[in-house]
Amino acid sequence: MRIAHLIMAHKGPAQLERLIRALAHPQADVFIHLDQKTDYAPFAALAALPQVRFITHRFNVKWGGYSLTLAALESLREMLQTADYDFLNVLSGEDYPIKPIPMLHDYLAQHMGCTFLEYERDDSPWWQANRNRVAQYHFTEFRFPGRYLVQRLLNLVLPSRTVPLFPKLYGGNMGGWYTISRACATYAIDFVDAHPELRRFAWLTWGSDEFLVHSILLNSPLASTITNDNLRYIDWSSGGASPKILTTADLPDLLASSRFFARKFDASHDAEILNRLDQLQSSTSLP
Repeated sequence: MRIAHLIMAHKGPAQLERLIRALAHPQADVFIHLDQKTDYAPFAALAALPQVRFITHRFNVKWGGYSLTLAALESLREMLQTADYDFLNVLSGEDYPIKPIPMLHDYLAQHMGCTFLEYERDDSPWWQANRNRVAQYHFTEFRFPGRYLVQRLLNLVLPSRTVPLFPKLYGGNMGGWYTISRACATYAIDFVDAHPELRRFAWLTWGSDEFLVHSILLNSPLASTITNDNLRYIDWSSGGASPKILTTADLPDLLASSRFFARKFDASHDAEILNRLDQLQSSTSLP
């Protein structure tokens, strides 16, 4: 059973190296998508680490834009062409394992063919609050003067947009961080390839990483293989557009969690939490 980890990174080469080393396992490879806007030089040494490689095609990722979803899908495509991985695990550079990595491998080996993706159904309160992500026009991917004025005017005069192809939408604030089977990754990539109208629609949405892959897969014949759990601990209690930055004060909750990863961490804010997680993982004996 082989795992390919995809890390979507744009900063923090030292913290990224810690994450790569924490993921190390004989049956795992690590792929890094480094945002096109980010200088490669501070990250170059990471390519020399065992079982690590950089994604060839780097995208200029814009927060909230379809470019993040596109970068992930195209990275998954490159990974699938590299080897016969059983699972593809999408992480950010601010994620970190909260359980020993051999436990993740053992768990996934017991769930071959499964996909772990967290979502809300389209009649949920989350979707009621976030319907404008798809119903309105968003110019997040564009950089021309007055774009937000044009966006506002279009949304005033044009009817609500309707997502093509999907009878129902799925998604949620657990984001585009998931562990999916090779079959699901292949299906999602092939579906987007076969439906250029969906890609055109998605360019004018907001936060598609939190719903597009989810909606593709949960409206597919593979829906029965999906577990509504992305195996990540994410704390949204601080409010706002981003989850809470986890610190040593969160350690008891992290250790009590049944999940394998958590986000998000910032070593410049609190490196001790990563030190403690490393110590606990290295001292844990597995059966």
